Amino acid sequence: MSVSRVFAQAALLPSGWSHDVTIDIAGDSIVAVTADSLSQKGDSVVGTIIPGMPNVHSHAFQRAMAGRTERAGSSGDNFWAWRELMYRFLTRFSPEDCEAIATQLYIEMLKAGYTSVAEFHYLHHDEHGLPYANPAQMMEHIVSAATTAGIGLTLLPVFYAHANFGGAPPNAGQARFITDPEQFNRLLAVARGYPVRRLGIAPHSLRAVTPEELAAIIGHLNSFDPSAPIHIHAAEQQKEVDDCLAWCQRRPVAWLMDHAEVDSRWCVVHATHVDADEIVRLAKARATVGLCPSTEANLGDGIFNAPAYFAARGCWGIGGDSHVGVDPFRELALVEYAQRLTQRRRNILHTDGISAIGAGLYRQALAGGARALGQNVGAIAVGQRADVLVLNTDDAALAEHEGDSLLDAAIFGPTRHPVKDVMVGGRWVVLDGHHALDDGANQRYRATLKRLLH
Repeated sequence: MSVSRVFAQAALLPSGWSHDVTIDIAGDSIVAVTADSLSQKGDSVVGTIIPGMPNVHSHAFQRAMAGRTERAGSSGDNFWAWRELMYRFLTRFSPEDCEAIATQLYIEMLKAGYTSVAEFHYLHHDEHGLPYANPAQMMEHIVSAATTAGIGLTLLPVFYAHANFGGAPPNAGQARFITDPEQFNRLLAVARGYPVRRLGIAPHSLRAVTPEELAAIIGHLNSFDPSAPIHIHAAEQQKEVDDCLAWCQRRPVAWLMDHAEVDSRWCVVHATHVDADEIVRLAKARATVGLCPSTEANLGDGIFNAPAYFAARGCWGIGGDSHVGVDPFRELALVEYAQRLTQRRRNILHTDGISAIGAGLYRQALAGGARALGQNVGAIAVGQRADVLVLNTDDAALAEHEGDSLLDAAIFGPTRHPVKDVMVGGRWVVLDGHHALDDGANQRYRATLKRLLH
């Protein structure tokens, strides 16, 4: 296998910042990293590089809704009203529409600095709620979009069977999501043949799955991959917590910890409304909390108790969720800024041994994201996939910054385009801020929206 080389003037390695770094890449993986080296003829010579960010939570189809639900109603608005709008928006989506939207989204992610994504995919059936002749047709178009864009995909088929706790029957708006364990296992059987980086599962939430169904689908997953990722929405809304207490006298995360073997393969998405005991239990289990600050702010979910979770040394990552924001640097800023607004002080979420807030947040989100996706990413190191970002130091907001100060400026400064080049799996997919498929994907996306909306 041939070896290509990247020579970086500066690189963020697991040990910290190093200069004049040569990275040898064979196939899609890093096979050698040498600091204080000299560039050689044929090397790709770049400026400052950092690991690409994993996106722990995506509903790709919702990218088409961004900016279309910001209208006040006579009785106010909340997550549950937004959800009804989302159901109505889905009535005309075809598999081809989903692919066009996902391709545009994944290109946007790459250009912003995400190099891998966990797609929490629950749009399975046609507009009448009936399975396609190929029951995995929707998934195939998601996989095609990721392959076309060049992003590293962790595919998470969603199990969704009920409208609320206790096995309540689904409502009409959920018809395109609904599966039973037998149908779901067939979906997984097909998905095992897809060219994805990792396959896992996503029981949608404790509202949407009974205890018996949860045990069954996890048992089936364990029969062929006992280390595969498991993602679940939990405690996003206070109403969800209240409904769970009414059903079983336990909070959602507490119930999950009591009844499932939650460990490092789990990603608990949002966890906005967790109490002190749940925070400690999640941290001790080494589960990843998937924070989606731009979506959580957009939906009025609330603010995760990050200071307590950080103090418990909990693992976490960031996700785009509904994709009202497609920028990992801004998501990290929001994680910190939410705490500043509630506590009315600055520089709250510090990392042990790292005084720079942004740099510490970036490192933690890398580690948590890699764990949640089950991919060998998140570090410039031997054995890791070669997913790297070249920072755009020509951006005036990054001028005269270096090392951790660069990450602080990229996250908290006024930069609009902090990323110049992007490599995924040893292949450059973004160069000088442009993706090779920019124009075609954008035209297809626009044509899709025009048809859907008009």
